[in-house]
Amino acid sequence: MNAILLRAATAATAALVMAGLVHAQNQQTPDTQNGLKEKIATAGHDVSQDAKTAGHEIAAKSREAGQQIAAKSREAGHAIATDTRSAAETVRADSKKAGQAIEHGARTAGTKVKEGADKAKTAVTHKPADTGATSSAPAPKD
Repeated sequence: MNAILLRAATAATAALVMAGLVHAQNQQTPDTQNGLKEKIATAGHDVSQDAKTAGHEIAAKSREAGQQIAAKSREAGHAIATDTRSAAETVRADSKKAGQAIEHGARTAGTKVKEGADKAKTAVTHKPADTGATSSAPAPKD
């Protein structure tokens, strides 16, 4: 690409020098002026063509760089997605374990509360009194 730009700059310089010569030598014959004009026109076309070629090469390299950036971005996105998926699975497993531990604790506490309530109920529940003993509680009605 640098070589193309160098050629374009050289052709542009040559065109400017020739334009100066044409202007300085207005007293030349018409055939000489036509020859110089043709050379200047040819140099201008060469500069134009080289600039066009350089522009196409720059565009192609920019397109290629853009595709490389897109590929790298896509790879990074996939890597992040994989890491996120792994982290989500770890959180899910830990949450499940925590839920099971809470369930076990609640079940154990519920069982102990039930046992305590049964003991209290048994202690408070009215039992038929011994027939020989006096009770302060009234006798059950039949």
